[in-house]
Amino acid sequence: MSDSRAVAVLGAGSWGTTLADLLARKGHEVRLWAYEAEVVEAINARHENRIFLADVPLSPSLRATGSLAEAVAGAPVVLSATPSHATRAVLGQVRGALAPGALVVSATKGLETDTLQPMSAVVAEALPGHRYAVLSGPSFALEVAQGQPTAVVAASSDPAAAAETQAIFATRRFRVYTGSDVAGVELAGALKNVIAIAAGMLEGLGLGHNPRAALLTRGLAEITRLGHAVGADPLTFAGLAGMGDLVLTATGGLSRNRALGVALAQGTSLDEWRATHRTVAEGVNSSKAASALADRLGVELPITAKVCEILFQGKTPQDSVPELMERELKSEQWR
Repeated sequence: MSDSRAVAVLGAGSWGTTLADLLARKGHEVRLWAYEAEVVEAINARHENRIFLADVPLSPSLRATGSLAEAVAGAPVVLSATPSHATRAVLGQVRGALAPGALVVSATKGLETDTLQPMSAVVAEALPGHRYAVLSGPSFALEVAQGQPTAVVAASSDPAAAAETQAIFATRRFRVYTGSDVAGVELAGALKNVIAIAAGMLEGLGLGHNPRAALLTRGLAEITRLGHAVGADPLTFAGLAGMGDLVLTATGGLSRNRALGVALAQGTSLDEWRATHRTVAEGVNSSKAASALADRLGVELPITAKVCEILFQGKTPQDSVPELMERELKSEQWR
């Protein structure tokens, strides 16, 4: 466990709020930046975030602010928990205010749609020269906030940064392992959301356990193939950030991406879903980015491609299942 220090948390969605609360209860001085003024007021006045983390009492020591500069001022640790599409813009605004040598930890699970970059590359360009780690794994925000036992991984190319991240976040109920495969951990965290959307579609179609098992297994194969192409360690995809997070997000009732898939299979359009949900389903943008990245690298991702077609090109889940099943027969193993 680490000694107390100032930590800036950027993004007060369910995950950012949960991690900020966890750190505050550990004794850290936590400043949580929220985009929404009503979230700032609710956290400071009533110690709650009903919009993104309802019915969870937050630590009285947790302070929220609408000022990015105030949040990061002098903080040796910055946790980025903003949606992937907003991360570059938010970090760009704190570049001049960030303490020299600050450790930047990303808890965002997604790829940048325009550049196809993982968050490590976005952070490197937005905040050059800062140490970096990614925190990922099977972790529903509500269950972490409730104190349910959870295990995740902190990965960094710098072993000292990974160990520091581990010490900052680890509690008796939140176990943090270290790792070095940043590329694999980030890719797994992004693509599992895409497969979770597909899993929700199967459920929405009323299909059973056989198709779900096939989907998760072949989905993990897709993630591993793309990971191999970007130089990730294949063993990462059998770990917490890979198989662990995939199983959780594709089967758990708290999964936003899975819920989106169920709704799509039952006739709800993506625009209709977005109009009624303030939270972000990262798998939407990640499906587009992953498909484009796979095309660039010459990697076949049939499930991801179908999800992208359903989300953006008018394909239906009903048509997509037989199209996947009737593809050319081949070996299970890829080389």
